[in-house]
Amino acid sequence: MKNQRLTDLVKQFAECGWDVVDAPAKKWLSVTDCCDTNKELITALEQADKDCGSCGCDMDPMYKEALTLLRAA
Repeated sequence: MKNQRLTDLVKQFAECGWDVVDAPAKKWLSVTDCCDTNKELITALEQADKDCGSCGCDMDPMYKEALTLLRAA
């Protein structure tokens, strides 16, 4: 079962329109067995955090929170 807070964050990534996180987030939301999609989304979020994680936008803390939740899953 997927964590509700994580699901809410991933929905926002899926709707953001940024290619780095958009497709992996949509895939994660659509798959019930999340082992492989967790890895894919972690990679995407690590890249997003590296590229944009300190720009000051609303997404900055969301990348970090989602990564923490995914790694704990």
